[in-house]
Formats: sequence, structure tokens, C-alpha cells
Amino acid sequence: MSNIKFTNIHKSFGSNKIINNFNLQGKEDEFLVLVGPSGCGKSTLLRMIAGLEQIDQGEIYINDQLVNELHPSKRETAMVFQSYALYPHMNVFENMSFGLKIEKRPKEEIEKKVMQAAKILKIEELLERRPKQLSGGQRQRVAIGRAITRNPKIFLFDEPLSNLDAALRAEMRVEISKLHNQIKTNMIYVTHDQVEAMTLADRIVILNHGNIEQVGTPDEIYSDPANIFVAQFIGTPKMNILKLSSDHIISTNEINFLGNKVKLDKLNFSNKDYYLGIRPEHFNVSENNEYNFNPKVDLIENLGNEKIAYIKIDQHEISAKISSKHNIDNTIGFNSKDIFVFDENGKRIKS
Repeated sequence: MSNIKFTNIHKSFGSNKIINNFNLQGKEDEFLVLVGPSGCGKSTLLRMIAGLEQIDQGEIYINDQLVNELHPSKRETAMVFQSYALYPHMNVFENMSFGLKIEKRPKEEIEKKVMQAAKILKIEELLERRPKQLSGGQRQRVAIGRAITRNPKIFLFDEPLSNLDAALRAEMRVEISKLHNQIKTNMIYVTHDQVEAMTLADRIVILNHGNIEQVGTPDEIYSDPANIFVAQFIGTPKMNILKLSSDHIISTNEINFLGNKVKLDKLNFSNKDYYLGIRPEHFNVSENNEYNFNPKVDLIENLGNEKIAYIKIDQHEISAKISSKHNIDNTIGFNSKDIFVFDENGKRIKS
């Protein structure tokens, strides 16, 4: 059992503020994913946990132990890098055992731990090969195996799959998820890929410019976004956001939206600007919709089992994701329960 806690973490590089007052209480043995656009500070946080980057202000605790001044080798963390970082002149066994040899562990213990890790990752037959003889996925397994042999309290993954092709990334996501279920320890995973975040995480931390935008389970992040940034960051294609001016407000709970008079119960619109959001997958071709409209389709992307239509209506450009079984020649519809409302600052207004 292990956990991590961040208290008032700040980090700057010169005048460039990277992390701004980061506070988070981890849970025991959870898979925590840090996600956000490039430059938001997620890799910097990971390096501060590992002790590879100095903290300007604040405290990091691992199992209630303050680790700010603790040497990286004493933190009982293991990091898996994007670049694999394998020694080219060593074979797989030597790469996986290198950290244990540095720690002067007994030969029998080293062999036992390497073989256990190799069995978990299904790379026993690769132990005599050198990195140049391995595929990208095999190299990543070796890098993960090297971390497993350390028996760390916390695994740190820094965009480990970004160098792999799409098919191999999907395969390795499954392997990492199985690994977490098998060894039951904390994993903190950095990525900018929302698919990895949604499929791997127990909880997701969405970062933007060094600030936490939202923390929650994948379902919470998707179904209950805190603001427009989160709403558009999670989901492919991103959520449609349409500005609603006072001219579109009919009454305190009725608006003109996509050619319909839409009633949103429990909301109280006033004479100011709002933003309405609806996910592309919440449009559908059905007779059971509350509201329908006639689309002017500019482009259709056929993805096999589904297609994405890019539509113009009322000077708005929106995208709709529907099954390939349906055509979008006539009408397309939506339901009021699928509409998100945000205030003029982009914060979610809940009904």
C-alpha cells in the first residue's frame, strides 16, 4: 500500500511559471493520470516526484514521508521514460538487472527479480538479446521490467507510448493496465493522449498552464466537465461550443439553439452571454429526438463503423458523430439533457 500527497507545489524556470499551487491527495494503489497540452507542467511534476527536479515551494509526501530533500535513490520510485533509456551494449537481462547491481543486491535475488518481471511482461525469451534486436514494444516492456525489478512504491511513466505506432500503443495500454491490476501499486502516468487517460486512469488530473482544471474519474471528467477547457479536451472530436448571446434568450429557461426553441429546465438565463456545448456523439438520426434540424453538410469523414459530419447551421460550424449505418441527408437531432451550459467565463453552470 502506498500513496502520494502534494501540498502547495510551485515551480518556475526563470520568469516562466510552470506549476502554480498544485495540491492533490493521492489514493492507495491508484492509477493516476496527469493529462494536458504540451507545456502544462505534467512532466515537471513527475520529475519532482522522482527527485530529478528541485521544488521551488511546497511539499511532496510519499506514504506520509516528506521527500523534498530525499535523494532520488532513496525515494523508492521507478521511472519509465519516453525514450526507453536502455544501454545498447547490454542485453535485456543486464539492462533489467542494472539498478539492482548498483544497489549491490545478492546475485540470487537479482536473478529471481529479473525472471519474475520477465514472466509478468512475457519477455523471458528476449533476455539474451540486445536493444537493437528488439521492436519498439519489446524495448518498452524491457524499460517497464527494469522498473518492476526495483519493487518501487510508485511507478512513474513519462509518455511511455508516444514513440509507438497506433496499433502497438493500443496493445501496450492493455498490458500496462493488466500490470497495474497484477502488482497493485501506485502508478502516476503522464500523457497528452486523452485515449490513454480515459482507458488507463482510476482518476485523471487535467492540467492547464500549471493549474489543475479538474480531478475526477474518467466518467466524471467526460460527463461532468468543470469548464469549457475540460469539456473540449476530453472527447474526439472535441465538444461543440456555441456562443449564446442575449438575442438568443427567449425566457429564463428557453433559448434559440440550432433552429429550435429549446427549453432547459432548472436554468435561469439572464441578459448576458453564455456558451452552450454538445458533444458530436450526442447528435443522432432518430425519430425519438426532442429537437431536430436540417443540416447543411460540408464534409463527411468515414471512419468505418462511424462517420463524422461537419455541418453549418445559423452561422455555426459543428461536428456530429453518428453510426455509418445512417445517412445525414435529411434531419439530425439532439436532446436537451445532452446540452452543457457555461457562463461567460467558461465555467460550467449545472442544472
